[in-house]
Amino acid sequence: MRIGFVCYPTFGGSGVVATELGKALAAKGHELHFITYSTPARMGSLKSNLFYHEVRVTDYPLFDFQPYESVLTSKMVEIAINYRLDILHVHYAIPHASAAIMARAILATKGIHLPIVTTLHGTDITLLGKDPAFEPVICYAINESDAVTTVSQSLKQDTYNHFGTDKEIGVIPNFICPSQYNENPDEQFRSSIAPNGEPILTHISNFRPVKRIQDVLQVFARVRQAMPSKLLLVGDGPERSSMEHLVKSLGLLDDVTFIGKIKNPIEPLRVSDLFLLTSETESFGLAALEAMASGVPVIASNQGGIPEVIQHGQNGFLHEVGDVDGMATSAISLLENTELLGQFRIQAKLRSLDFNIDHILPQYEAVYHQLVPHA
Repeated sequence: MRIGFVCYPTFGGSGVVATELGKALAAKGHELHFITYSTPARMGSLKSNLFYHEVRVTDYPLFDFQPYESVLTSKMVEIAINYRLDILHVHYAIPHASAAIMARAILATKGIHLPIVTTLHGTDITLLGKDPAFEPVICYAINESDAVTTVSQSLKQDTYNHFGTDKEIGVIPNFICPSQYNENPDEQFRSSIAPNGEPILTHISNFRPVKRIQDVLQVFARVRQAMPSKLLLVGDGPERSSMEHLVKSLGLLDDVTFIGKIKNPIEPLRVSDLFLLTSETESFGLAALEAMASGVPVIASNQGGIPEVIQHGQNGFLHEVGDVDGMATSAISLLENTELLGQFRIQAKLRSLDFNIDHILPQYEAVYHQLVPHA
Protein backbone atom coordinates (compact mmCIF):
# COMPACT_ATOMS: atom_id res chain seq x y z
CA MET A 1 0.00 0.00 0.00
CA ARG A 2 1.22 3.54 -0.81
CA ILE A 3 0.67 5.71 2.25
CA GLY A 4 1.14 9.44 2.76
CA PHE A 5 2.10 10.41 6.32
CA VAL A 6 1.67 13.95 7.63
CA CYS A 7 3.01 14.75 11.09
CA TYR A 8 5.07 17.19 13.11
CA PRO A 9 8.71 16.21 12.57
CA THR A 10 9.75 17.02 16.14
CA PHE A 11 10.81 15.08 19.24
CA GLY A 12 7.33 15.38 20.77
CA GLY A 13 5.19 12.31 21.38
CA SER A 14 3.07 12.57 18.23
CA GLY A 15 6.07 13.11 15.99
CA VAL A 16 7.96 10.19 17.51
CA VAL A 17 4.97 7.85 17.27
CA ALA A 18 4.15 8.84 13.69
CA THR A 19 7.75 8.46 12.56
CA GLU A 20 8.25 5.08 14.21
CA LEU A 21 4.92 3.89 12.83
CA GLY A 22 5.89 4.98 9.33
CA LYS A 23 9.25 3.25 9.56
CA ALA A 24 7.61 0.06 10.79
CA LEU A 25 5.08 0.12 7.96
CA ALA A 26 7.90 0.57 5.46
CA ALA A 27 9.74 -2.36 7.04
CA LYS A 28 6.65 -4.49 6.34
CA GLY A 29 6.79 -3.56 2.67
CA HIS A 30 4.43 -0.59 2.45
CA GLU A 31 5.56 2.51 0.55
CA LEU A 32 5.71 5.47 2.95
CA HIS A 33 5.81 9.16 2.06
CA PHE A 34 6.42 11.63 4.90
CA ILE A 35 5.06 15.08 4.01
CA THR A 36 6.20 17.78 6.41
CA TYR A 37 8.42 20.86 6.77
CA SER A 38 11.61 19.08 7.87
CA THR A 39 13.00 15.58 8.12
CA PRO A 40 11.32 13.74 11.05
CA ALA A 41 13.68 13.62 14.03
CA ARG A 42 13.71 9.83 14.33
CA MET A 43 13.46 9.00 10.65
CA GLY A 44 17.01 7.71 10.20
CA SER A 45 18.25 6.82 6.73
CA LEU A 46 15.98 6.74 3.71
CA LYS A 47 15.17 3.41 2.10
CA SER A 48 13.82 2.40 -1.27
CA ASN A 49 10.23 2.53 0.02
CA LEU A 50 10.61 5.34 2.59
CA PHE A 51 10.45 8.92 1.30
CA TYR A 52 10.50 12.44 2.70
CA HIS A 53 8.89 15.39 0.87
CA GLU A 54 9.62 18.86 2.20
CA VAL A 55 6.83 21.40 2.55
CA ARG A 56 8.63 24.65 1.84
CA VAL A 57 6.83 27.92 2.49
CA THR A 58 8.06 30.86 0.42
CA ASP A 59 8.41 34.11 2.32
CA TYR A 60 6.08 36.60 0.61
CA PRO A 61 6.01 40.18 2.00
CA LEU A 62 2.26 40.21 1.39
CA PHE A 63 1.69 37.79 4.29
CA ASP A 64 2.27 38.67 7.92
CA PHE A 65 1.98 34.92 8.64
CA GLN A 66 3.06 32.50 5.94
CA PRO A 67 0.27 30.19 4.67
CA TYR A 68 1.72 26.82 5.69
CA GLU A 69 -1.62 25.04 5.54
CA SER A 70 -2.19 26.07 1.93
CA VAL A 71 1.28 24.99 0.87
CA LEU A 72 0.85 21.71 2.75
CA THR A 73 -2.43 21.10 0.92
CA SER A 74 -0.76 21.65 -2.45
CA LYS A 75 2.09 19.31 -1.52
CA MET A 76 -0.39 16.59 -0.51
CA VAL A 77 -2.13 16.91 -3.88
CA GLU A 78 1.21 16.78 -5.70
CA ILE A 79 2.45 13.68 -3.87
CA ALA A 80 -0.91 11.92 -4.14
CA ILE A 81 -0.88 12.36 -7.92
CA ASN A 82 2.80 11.74 -8.61
CA TYR A 83 3.10 8.67 -6.37
CA ARG A 84 -0.47 7.37 -6.74
CA LEU A 85 -1.11 7.27 -3.00
CA ASP A 86 -3.74 4.84 -1.74
CA ILE A 87 -4.39 6.59 1.57
CA LEU A 88 -3.35 9.61 3.64
CA HIS A 89 -2.69 9.24 7.37
CA VAL A 90 -2.51 12.56 9.18
CA HIS A 91 -1.51 13.15 12.79
CA TYR A 92 -3.30 16.08 14.48
CA ALA A 93 -6.59 17.63 13.42
CA ILE A 94 -5.07 21.03 12.63
CA PRO A 95 -3.47 21.92 10.42
CA HIS A 96 -2.94 18.41 9.05
CA ALA A 97 -6.45 16.93 8.87
CA SER A 98 -8.03 20.20 7.77
CA ALA A 99 -5.42 20.56 5.01
CA ALA A 100 -5.91 16.92 4.00
CA ILE A 101 -9.65 17.41 3.60
CA MET A 102 -9.03 20.31 1.24
CA ALA A 103 -6.50 18.20 -0.67
CA ARG A 104 -9.04 15.39 -0.94
CA ALA A 105 -11.58 17.83 -2.41
CA ILE A 106 -9.07 19.07 -4.97
CA LEU A 107 -8.15 15.51 -5.95
CA ALA A 108 -11.85 14.66 -6.34
CA THR A 109 -12.12 17.27 -9.11
CA LYS A 110 -9.46 15.26 -10.94
CA GLY A 111 -11.29 11.97 -10.46
CA ILE A 112 -8.99 10.77 -7.69
CA HIS A 113 -10.34 9.38 -4.40
CA LEU A 114 -7.95 9.60 -1.45
CA PRO A 115 -9.24 8.36 1.95
CA ILE A 116 -8.03 10.17 5.08
CA VAL A 117 -7.19 8.61 8.43
CA THR A 118 -6.83 11.16 11.24
CA THR A 119 -5.07 10.25 14.47
CA LEU A 120 -5.69 12.57 17.42
CA HIS A 121 -2.81 12.78 19.87
CA GLY A 122 -4.17 15.14 22.49
CA THR A 123 -3.10 18.76 22.21
CA ASP A 124 -5.47 19.31 19.31
CA ILE A 125 -8.33 18.24 21.59
CA THR A 126 -7.38 19.07 25.18
CA LEU A 127 -5.80 22.48 24.48
CA LEU A 128 -6.59 23.78 21.00
CA GLY A 129 -10.04 22.24 21.08
CA LYS A 130 -11.01 24.49 23.97
CA ASP A 131 -10.10 27.61 21.99
CA PRO A 132 -13.18 29.01 20.18
CA ALA A 133 -10.91 30.15 17.35
CA PHE A 134 -10.03 26.53 16.50
CA GLU A 135 -13.05 24.53 17.62
CA PRO A 136 -15.13 24.70 14.40
CA VAL A 137 -12.19 23.66 12.22
CA ILE A 138 -11.19 20.78 14.51
CA CYS A 139 -14.78 19.53 14.68
CA TYR A 140 -15.11 19.71 10.89
CA ALA A 141 -11.80 17.90 10.40
CA ILE A 142 -12.91 15.08 12.68
CA ASN A 143 -16.32 14.69 11.09
CA GLU A 144 -15.01 14.80 7.52
CA SER A 145 -12.17 12.31 8.00
CA ASP A 146 -12.83 8.84 6.62
CA ALA A 147 -11.54 7.25 9.83
CA VAL A 148 -10.51 8.72 13.18
CA THR A 149 -8.38 7.16 15.91
CA THR A 150 -7.16 8.36 19.28
CA VAL A 151 -4.23 7.11 21.35
CA SER A 152 -6.28 6.37 24.49
CA GLN A 153 -9.80 5.76 25.74
CA SER A 154 -9.45 8.93 27.79
CA LEU A 155 -8.74 11.05 24.71
CA LYS A 156 -11.62 9.41 22.85
CA GLN A 157 -13.99 10.43 25.64
CA ASP A 158 -12.50 13.94 25.77
CA THR A 159 -13.13 14.26 22.03
CA TYR A 160 -16.77 13.32 22.41
CA ASN A 161 -17.15 15.62 25.41
CA HIS A 162 -15.56 18.63 23.72
CA PHE A 163 -17.12 18.37 20.28
CA GLY A 164 -20.33 16.38 20.66
CA THR A 165 -19.51 14.55 17.44
CA ASP A 166 -21.16 11.24 16.59
CA LYS A 167 -18.20 10.23 14.46
CA GLU A 168 -17.05 6.68 15.18
CA ILE A 169 -13.63 6.89 16.85
CA GLY A 170 -11.28 3.95 17.28
CA VAL A 171 -8.61 3.65 19.96
CA ILE A 172 -5.12 2.51 18.95
CA PRO A 173 -2.60 3.16 21.72
CA ASN A 174 0.93 4.42 21.36
CA PHE A 175 3.67 1.82 21.27
CA ILE A 176 7.32 1.01 21.79
CA CYS A 177 9.83 -1.02 19.80
CA PRO A 178 11.25 -3.37 22.48
CA SER A 179 14.53 -3.96 20.64
CA GLN A 180 15.46 -0.30 21.19
CA TYR A 181 15.52 -0.80 24.98
CA ASN A 182 17.79 -3.81 25.31
CA GLU A 183 21.17 -2.10 25.54
CA ASN A 184 22.99 -1.93 28.86
CA PRO A 185 23.18 1.41 30.68
CA ASP A 186 26.18 3.65 30.10
CA GLU A 187 27.92 3.33 33.47
CA GLN A 188 30.28 6.19 32.70
CA PHE A 189 27.32 8.49 32.08
CA ARG A 190 25.60 7.27 35.22
CA SER A 191 28.69 7.86 37.37
CA SER A 192 29.02 11.38 35.96
CA ILE A 193 25.50 12.16 37.22
CA ALA A 194 25.63 10.14 40.45
CA PRO A 195 29.31 9.69 41.35
CA ASN A 196 28.51 8.08 44.70
CA GLY A 197 25.90 5.68 43.39
CA GLU A 198 22.92 7.84 44.36
CA PRO A 199 19.54 6.86 42.88
CA ILE A 200 18.62 8.87 39.79
CA LEU A 201 15.12 10.25 39.21
CA THR A 202 14.33 11.47 35.69
CA HIS A 203 11.77 13.64 33.95
CA ILE A 204 11.48 14.10 30.18
CA SER A 205 9.17 16.63 28.53
CA ASN A 206 8.81 19.72 26.37
CA PHE A 207 8.81 21.94 29.48
CA ARG A 208 5.35 23.39 28.87
CA PRO A 209 3.21 24.59 31.82
CA VAL A 210 0.88 21.57 31.50
CA LYS A 211 3.81 19.32 32.52
CA ARG A 212 3.95 20.98 35.98
CA ILE A 213 7.71 20.63 36.27
CA GLN A 214 7.58 22.66 39.46
CA ASP A 215 5.90 19.59 40.98
CA VAL A 216 8.73 17.38 39.72
CA LEU A 217 11.15 19.64 41.60
CA GLN A 218 9.02 19.69 44.73
CA VAL A 219 8.79 15.89 44.73
CA PHE A 220 12.53 15.60 44.26
CA ALA A 221 13.23 18.14 47.02
CA ARG A 222 11.34 15.90 49.45
CA VAL A 223 13.13 12.78 48.23
CA ARG A 224 16.46 14.56 48.56
CA GLN A 225 15.66 15.44 52.17
CA ALA A 226 15.15 11.75 52.88
CA MET A 227 18.21 10.39 51.05
CA PRO A 228 21.07 11.35 48.74
CA SER A 229 19.67 11.36 45.21
CA LYS A 230 19.97 13.05 41.83
CA LEU A 231 17.46 14.44 39.32
CA LEU A 232 17.87 14.43 35.54
CA LEU A 233 15.70 16.89 33.58
CA VAL A 234 15.65 16.10 29.86
CA GLY A 235 14.13 18.44 27.28
CA ASP A 236 13.61 22.13 26.76
CA GLY A 237 10.82 24.63 26.45
CA PRO A 238 9.18 27.76 27.86
CA GLU A 239 9.36 26.67 31.51
CA ARG A 240 13.05 25.85 31.60
CA SER A 241 14.32 29.25 32.73
CA SER A 242 11.86 29.52 35.61
CA MET A 243 12.63 25.94 36.64
CA GLU A 244 16.34 26.71 36.74
CA HIS A 245 15.55 29.59 39.13
CA LEU A 246 13.39 27.27 41.24
CA VAL A 247 16.22 24.72 41.47
CA LYS A 248 18.45 27.48 42.80
CA SER A 249 15.88 28.70 45.32
CA LEU A 250 15.34 25.14 46.59
CA GLY A 251 19.08 24.72 47.13
CA LEU A 252 19.30 21.82 44.68
CA LEU A 253 21.94 23.10 42.26
CA ASP A 254 24.34 20.26 43.10
CA ASP A 255 21.70 17.57 42.66
CA VAL A 256 19.75 18.57 39.54
CA THR A 257 21.12 18.30 36.00
CA PHE A 258 19.46 19.89 32.97
CA ILE A 259 20.67 18.09 29.86
CA GLY A 260 18.42 19.81 27.35
CA LYS A 261 16.81 18.37 24.25
CA ILE A 262 18.49 15.22 22.97
CA LYS A 263 17.83 12.99 19.99
CA ASN A 264 17.63 9.73 21.94
CA PRO A 265 15.93 10.02 25.36
CA ILE A 266 16.37 6.29 25.93
CA GLU A 267 19.98 6.85 27.00
CA PRO A 268 19.15 8.77 30.22
CA LEU A 269 16.30 6.36 30.94
CA ARG A 270 18.74 3.44 30.98
CA VAL A 271 20.59 4.95 33.96
CA SER A 272 17.44 5.98 35.84
CA ASP A 273 15.85 4.40 38.91
CA LEU A 274 12.51 6.26 38.85
CA PHE A 275 10.62 8.38 36.34
CA LEU A 276 8.46 11.34 37.41
CA LEU A 277 5.48 12.50 35.35
CA THR A 278 3.48 15.12 37.25
CA SER A 279 1.46 16.52 34.32
CA GLU A 280 -1.87 18.26 34.68
CA THR A 281 -3.07 16.02 31.88
CA GLU A 282 -1.61 13.50 29.44
CA SER A 283 -3.55 11.99 26.57
CA PHE A 284 -1.37 8.89 26.75
CA GLY A 285 1.98 9.42 28.45
CA LEU A 286 4.48 8.11 25.92
CA ALA A 287 7.43 9.20 28.06
CA ALA A 288 6.12 7.00 30.88
CA LEU A 289 5.81 4.03 28.53
CA GLU A 290 9.37 4.56 27.28
CA ALA A 291 10.57 4.66 30.88
CA MET A 292 8.77 1.41 31.65
CA ALA A 293 10.27 -0.20 28.54
CA SER A 294 13.64 0.73 30.04
CA GLY A 295 12.68 -1.04 33.26
CA VAL A 296 12.05 2.18 35.16
CA PRO A 297 8.95 2.44 37.42
CA VAL A 298 6.90 5.63 37.11
CA ILE A 299 5.42 7.99 39.70
CA ALA A 300 2.71 9.91 37.85
CA SER A 301 -0.48 11.95 37.93
CA ASN A 302 -3.70 9.96 37.83
CA GLN A 303 -4.90 11.87 34.78
CA GLY A 304 -5.91 11.33 31.16
CA GLY A 305 -4.51 8.23 29.53
CA ILE A 306 -1.81 7.60 32.15
CA PRO A 307 -3.89 5.05 34.14
CA GLU A 308 -4.30 3.08 30.90
CA VAL A 309 -0.53 2.53 30.92
CA ILE A 310 0.58 2.44 34.57
CA GLN A 311 -0.89 -0.13 36.95
CA HIS A 312 -0.93 1.44 40.41
CA GLY A 313 1.05 -0.52 42.96
CA GLN A 314 2.45 -2.94 40.36
CA ASN A 315 4.76 -1.02 38.04
CA GLY A 316 4.36 2.49 39.41
CA PHE A 317 2.22 4.75 41.54
CA LEU A 318 -0.57 7.16 40.59
CA HIS A 319 -1.47 10.27 42.57
CA GLU A 320 -3.79 13.20 42.09
CA VAL A 321 -2.39 16.24 40.30
CA GLY A 322 -0.36 18.39 42.68
CA ASP A 323 -0.02 15.73 45.39
CA VAL A 324 3.73 16.19 45.70
CA ASP A 325 3.80 14.77 49.23
CA GLY A 326 2.13 11.56 48.13
CA MET A 327 4.37 11.24 45.09
CA ALA A 328 7.46 11.78 47.20
CA THR A 329 6.30 9.18 49.73
CA SER A 330 5.82 6.63 46.95
CA ALA A 331 9.21 7.43 45.45
CA ILE A 332 10.97 7.08 48.82
CA SER A 333 9.18 3.80 49.56
CA LEU A 334 10.63 2.30 46.38
CA LEU A 335 14.10 3.77 46.64
CA GLU A 336 14.49 2.61 50.25
CA ASN A 337 13.47 -0.96 49.39
CA THR A 338 15.76 -2.35 46.71
CA GLU A 339 13.88 -5.66 46.56
CA LEU A 340 10.56 -3.89 45.94
CA LEU A 341 12.19 -1.56 43.41
CA GLY A 342 13.55 -4.59 41.58
CA GLN A 343 10.08 -6.14 41.41
CA PHE A 344 8.60 -2.90 40.08
CA ARG A 345 11.36 -2.73 37.47
CA ILE A 346 10.49 -6.20 36.19
CA GLN A 347 6.77 -5.46 36.16
CA ALA A 348 7.31 -2.14 34.35
CA LYS A 349 9.26 -3.90 31.61
CA LEU A 350 6.63 -6.62 31.29
CA ARG A 351 3.79 -4.10 31.14
CA SER A 352 5.52 -2.18 28.33
CA LEU A 353 5.43 -5.31 26.17
CA ASP A 354 1.63 -4.99 26.01
CA PHE A 355 2.37 -1.96 23.80
CA ASN A 356 4.81 -3.73 21.50
CA ILE A 357 4.61 -2.25 18.01
CA ASP A 358 4.07 -5.79 16.70
CA HIS A 359 0.67 -5.72 18.45
CA ILE A 360 -0.22 -2.15 17.39
CA LEU A 361 0.85 -2.08 13.73
CA PRO A 362 -1.79 -4.59 12.54
CA GLN A 363 -4.50 -2.41 14.08
CA TYR A 364 -3.52 0.51 11.84
CA GLU A 365 -3.25 -1.79 8.83
CA ALA A 366 -6.78 -3.01 9.53
CA VAL A 367 -8.04 0.60 9.43
CA TYR A 368 -6.27 1.18 6.11
CA HIS A 369 -7.69 -1.98 4.55
CA GLN A 370 -11.22 -1.07 5.64
CA LEU A 371 -10.90 2.11 3.58
CA VAL A 372 -8.87 0.65 0.70
CA PRO A 373 -9.82 -3.05 0.63
CA HIS A 374 -8.16 -3.84 -2.71
CA ALA A 375 -4.79 -2.15 -2.14
